[in-house]
Amino acid sequence: MHILIAFILMFLFATDCSAKSCSDNILVLYYSQTGVTKIVAEEIQKRLGADIETIEVTHPYDGTFDETIARCLKEMEINVLPHIRPFKSDLKKYNVIFLGYPIWFGTYARPVITLVNLFNLAGKKIIPFCTFGSGGLIESTDHLRKALPMAHIQNGYGIREARISKVSEEVDRFLKLNGYIEGEVEVFPEYSKQQEVSAKDIEIFNAACSSYKFPLGTPVSVGSRKTSSGVDYLFCVNGKNPKGEDVKSLVYITVENDKAPVFTLVVR
Repeated sequence: MHILIAFILMFLFATDCSAKSCSDNILVLYYSQTGVTKIVAEEIQKRLGADIETIEVTHPYDGTFDETIARCLKEMEINVLPHIRPFKSDLKKYNVIFLGYPIWFGTYARPVITLVNLFNLAGKKIIPFCTFGSGGLIESTDHLRKALPMAHIQNGYGIREARISKVSEEVDRFLKLNGYIEGEVEVFPEYSKQQEVSAKDIEIFNAACSSYKFPLGTPVSVGSRKTSSGVDYLFCVNGKNPKGEDVKSLVYITVENDKAPVFTLVVR
């Protein structure tokens, strides 16, 4: 009798944890203005087999870059947030939410601020993912932790819009490395200690960053690491913020085998 009960319990447990039933508790929830964040969201959804839902704004941000900036500045000045449409999904039934957004003004886009203010996400495991021009993943993740102290905010994934062609391999690595899907990934070494930049290092920095529309500063030291696909660099950079104040930042650059240097992330 005890053996029969144990067998039934094992069967129920196995059924409950099948790929489909487990994915029913995962939602990929995202806001995308230009469609770039949507590409990342759909890649994550495809690999997880999860449900997916978009955050839609009743009055969309559909203007030019400058028009969107102007609207956001006006909204911040008068302390108004955009209204979002009701979701088709019931957020209460999901234990895990992959939350995606573009970076605006150094943090998650304003429709996500509305989401955070309106919905009780306490107890849920939230994995941020974002797209950006230069950076914002770490900062926006910290802001989510402060805004949602009762949720379990995990380390997330971010990619520059200019590198969106790399999203498939990067998302695959992120999901495997963090145990969201099964599979082996290359273990990258730590960066070497920071050393004063050489003329060659400056050449690599300039090749990766000089075409970016905003100045990233002057590199003063660098560490590096070798991977199977090339060499990664971590530059410490001195620069100025919009107020003209001295700031230090970290600029991550990768040089894939036989390819030009590109910067992947700036942490300010």
